[in-house]
Amino acid sequence: MRITSELFVAQLVRRLFGAGEFAAVMRRGAEAAGAIFVVARSRDGAMRLFGPAVQSLSNESGSRRFMQEAASDEAGLEARFEKEARFDPDFWVVEIETDEPETFIEVVED
Repeated sequence: MRITSELFVAQLVRRLFGAGEFAAVMRRGAEAAGAIFVVARSRDGAMRLFGPAVQSLSNESGSRRFMQEAASDEAGLEARFEKEARFDPDFWVVEIETDEPETFIEVVED
């Protein structure tokens, strides 16, 4: 059984702050099962977007897994989130500042 989106986001933010990193919830989605997107910004200004992994890459534990998506600037982010809002308006966006997002989220390759 998977934890709720709200609890996952709260844990993610707390783990980042505990490690001396930064996190902010930019958009709140559905508490129970909203999709979660993570925007990771490194200290050198680079940006990466992680979205929910496709179902075929999910695992038995029910943990949330992420895949890197193509969005390397603010316009790309905005376009991606507009597209998501048309499909499912109940998604979350968490922005984190860390050089190693894989330390905090489980990232899989497609």
